[in-house]
Amino acid sequence: MAAPRTSTRHTADERRDQILEAAVAEFAATGLHGTSTDTIARRVGISQPYLFRLFGTKKDLFIAAVERNFDQTIESFERAAADAPAGQVLPTMGKAYSEMLADRERLLNQMQAYAACDDPEVRAVVRRRFSELYRLVERLSGASADQVRAFVATGMLLNVAAAMDLPAIAPDEGWVRRFLDTEE
Repeated sequence: MAAPRTSTRHTADERRDQILEAAVAEFAATGLHGTSTDTIARRVGISQPYLFRLFGTKKDLFIAAVERNFDQTIESFERAAADAPAGQVLPTMGKAYSEMLADRERLLNQMQAYAACDDPEVRAVVRRRFSELYRLVERLSGASADQVRAFVATGMLLNVAAAMDLPAIAPDEGWVRRFLDTEE
């Protein structure tokens, strides 16, 4: 007699998480318009119709991936601020963000979100979530407008540096060490 067949059944929420994980990776590489939902579905091992049943449209899935990225950044900043020594909230949040940049797929997905702002629906979500993030940094840090603006601007510069993988060439390029403010 053959052994009973066991299959792993996932709840819709578990599948949504798996799809979002795959979508972040695929959208990071090829963006909203260049990514195939069939590729995402195959990566997770589901049918494309099931993907659409859970997310509606490719744009809805892209927006859900963008939302997830912002959620993770906000959670990271909140944890960092809660653990920060007095007067060190901005530097502690900055360190937490620098650590997040090591996740290349998340970083590139974030960059793809900004690039997709040509689409009005995507732009509305990115504006709303960026505003949330900015106001959170203001509230958690209590820093001046200039300090918050410099914090966010530095974060954006670090995004660009990480997207180009500049830290990987730092040992060979003096300007990169100066740009990243490391010892020369």
